[in-house]
Amino acid sequence: MDDVTSTWLRHLPKAELHLHIEGTLEPDLMLTLAERNKIAIPYSSMDEIKAAYQFENLQSFLDIYYQGASVLKTEQDFYDLTWRYLLHAEQDGIVHTELFFDPQTHTDRGISFDTVIHGIHAALQEGQRKLRISSRLILCFLRHLPEAAAFETLKQAKSYKHWITAVGLDSSEAGHPPSKFEAVFKQARHQGYLTVAHAGEEGPASYMWEAIQLLKVKRIDHGVRCTEDPKLIQFLKETQLPLAMCPLSNVKLRVFDSLADHPIKTLLHQGLCVTVSSDDPAYFGGYLHQNLVETADALSLTSSDLIQLCRNSIQASFLTPSEKQHWLQRLSLATTAFQ
Repeated sequence: MDDVTSTWLRHLPKAELHLHIEGTLEPDLMLTLAERNKIAIPYSSMDEIKAAYQFENLQSFLDIYYQGASVLKTEQDFYDLTWRYLLHAEQDGIVHTELFFDPQTHTDRGISFDTVIHGIHAALQEGQRKLRISSRLILCFLRHLPEAAAFETLKQAKSYKHWITAVGLDSSEAGHPPSKFEAVFKQARHQGYLTVAHAGEEGPASYMWEAIQLLKVKRIDHGVRCTEDPKLIQFLKETQLPLAMCPLSNVKLRVFDSLADHPIKTLLHQGLCVTVSSDDPAYFGGYLHQNLVETADALSLTSSDLIQLCRNSIQASFLTPSEKQHWLQRLSLATTAFQ
């Protein structure tokens, strides 16, 4: 992609819908927080941390991901982490972000739910005021833990219902189908939360059906294995149920050998509501703009394809209809000026 097109793309208004805030912990911040909180980590330099970011699969990534999260202890830590991401988001033309946080990663090591959410929320509020980036917060349950633990986390979230828009499901997918969490998702919906879930990354297409039919999700995270099921493809096309895909993540975790193998262009041209996000950018080598640029180069995406991906991101968000209309009009103006 040439510099002119990259600059144009960077400034198109877009939303990021699949972003784990703990996955934005850059090596330099990890070292800073480890020193601040006097926490021993098995790395002494940024080079050592980066060298460890070579993954064989999702689980090998998660092992390092949870280890890195150990440096997060105080409200200030969570604020600093979130604010750093928002600065990246501003640079990438993100006008709205819907970020995941994993309370159990922290409460299981003695950090209170209050500490986690207060730090994140304060930064998101600051992002709205100073950067004009709106946001929604999504609480994720860790699927490798029992459903009872998810119920406990949902209970802890009760006082912060006005700060949390949806609940999600992440962590190790293989062997942990969405059906394992049917009851807690039903309770969450009863309490007024929207629902999303990671499905069809390492798990089969049947996990996507479970997320749709049992968890009643409004959006699926990843979903690349929908290609295994023609009926699912047709359903996704007809319903426009969004898929929040993360191309660089899929390559880094060996879901695909290369970006050239990624199905996002094919699915886009089939009329599915696919979007691009960065997942865990500190670990996977690129924030949202980098994902778009590298995917465009690998799959020969046209300017029309890129515009549609940005449009889909806004349509697939949990913004209000009037907010969506505002940004879709801004997107239209930006694309007209380029053309």
